[in-house]
Amino acid sequence: MKDDRIQIKGTKDGINAKIYIDKFSSFNEMLEALLSKLSSGKSFYKGSTINIISNLKSFSEVEIEKLKDLLFEEIQIKDCTFEELTAEKNENKIFNGVYEGKTKFIKKTIRGGQLVKYHGNIVIIGDINNGAEVYAGGNIIVLGSIKGHVYAGVGGNRKAIVSAINLQPEILQIADILTRAPEDGVKPSYPELAKIKGDTIVVEPYLPKKYI
Repeated sequence: MKDDRIQIKGTKDGINAKIYIDKFSSFNEMLEALLSKLSSGKSFYKGSTINIISNLKSFSEVEIEKLKDLLFEEIQIKDCTFEELTAEKNENKIFNGVYEGKTKFIKKTIRGGQLVKYHGNIVIIGDINNGAEVYAGGNIIVLGSIKGHVYAGVGGNRKAIVSAINLQPEILQIADILTRAPEDGVKPSYPELAKIKGDTIVVEPYLPKKYI
């Protein structure tokens, strides 16, 4: 069952964590849920500014300090800010689809040892070599080979996909589900697409008409 009591969204300034504190039975329950949600993408959030959006009147000063201390220690963020949760309209939707959201285009190969992070989709016209790492809040599409580490749907977007002409990653993770390429896997001669089905990542041939 999807837990929408905490919503994580990337912005140009960092990360927004929208917390519906009234839906939790206690502060400690909320704190455990927040750390669990952020821990799945810890390497993505590390060094970021996290803006906590909530009903701040429900927090005591001691609780706010505890929250900040844990985020600095456990997630290793750069800064933590707070914003009062106001009435929301339909435009405040979570980035939670295959087609929507901002997209970063990279026209080069990501070489071993290099790191790329973006809160939206990433399209790479080139390869992701062994030892390279790519993190995206949305989808990762590669017009070439994936041989390094790819992490799509960072923040919990289970609808995210990973697709490449040659899909042979060392590590592939979508949201909280991780898989590794088999050592003796046979390289197919067609593009492939990885997505979550149930609680497992499945890889299937890319069929253009299927995703239109």
